[in-house]
Amino acid sequence: MKTIKSIILTVLILCFTTHYATAVQQMFRIHQDNVKPSKIMEYEAIAKEFKEAATKHNIDIAWFTATTNDNKYFYVSPIDNFASFDEQPMAKMAEAMGDDFTDLFARFDTCYDSHGTYVIVKDNELSYMPEGVENAPTGQNYREWYYMYYKPEDAKNIREGMKAVKSMFKEKGSKLYYRVYRDGMGQMEHYYMVSVAYKDEMDAAQKNEENKTTLGPERMETFGKLLKYVSRMEEHRGEMRPDMDYAPKTE
Repeated sequence: MKTIKSIILTVLILCFTTHYATAVQQMFRIHQDNVKPSKIMEYEAIAKEFKEAATKHNIDIAWFTATTNDNKYFYVSPIDNFASFDEQPMAKMAEAMGDDFTDLFARFDTCYDSHGTYVIVKDNELSYMPEGVENAPTGQNYREWYYMYYKPEDAKNIREGMKAVKSMFKEKGSKLYYRVYRDGMGQMEHYYMVSVAYKDEMDAAQKNEENKTTLGPERMETFGKLLKYVSRMEEHRGEMRPDMDYAPKTE
């Protein structure tokens, strides 16, 4: 029995390692709050309070914030490895604030019915950023996010499909740039998430129409070869929220 357990554990480790090996890129820890529509204003007031407290106590963790049209809030922190989960950057802040710290999070909890933390991985090999911009240009805070879920058995095929789409964008000289992320630790389904940045909703509509012309009708065949391996898709719109970002002071 111990031998069987050891074999199973080894297989799981190998699968986990292989899953990341194709994208040894920047990892991000995501904390997601699914906020009740009726609690948006209260939630943001508490979030501002928390940011002010974090600034006062100069906690050693940074994040940038994104929100979606369906009231999800994402706090995104770059991490170097999984050991960062063992760190407690808010411990001194909690000790200094005492009951006020506990009360702050108790009030947070009334604003959502579900929340959680997980990891995503930026995949530079699949991202189309020909000008070498690591992150979205300044002033382009509007976002479209496309989630493409797939079955484990289709991992190789969907990745090849993603590469083909990038090659098409490159060959056609597309001006619609995008970054690709993939699922990481703490998630049960496999997916690729494509993030596209724009100035606003009007800019998004205009650039998408221009891109259709740039890619031409043959784009449908390339997209079709990818989509046949997609088990389901989700499309979300939202924006980055610089007003809710935080970074510790550096000397």
